[in-house]
Amino acid sequence: MDASKTKDINIVVNGRERQVADGQTVAQLLAGLGIARDQVAVELNGDIVRREKWDQTGVSPGSVLEIVQFVGGG
Repeated sequence: MDASKTKDINIVVNGRERQVADGQTVAQLLAGLGIARDQVAVELNGDIVRREKWDQTGVSPGSVLEIVQFVGGG
């Protein structure tokens, strides 16, 4: 795809507005943010997105995501 034709959309991630390429999936967004998939839970517009659906679940203009990272400890 020609990068000059890629459209950016506005979304909110953990309370901060971001611009991302239109058509991104949750999995692509996490990769772009450098977040390890095995250490997070994702909520999209108030609904938890199951890990096995991340590759098929797209973000759209105005999407609101909460990404929660798991922290180990004892």
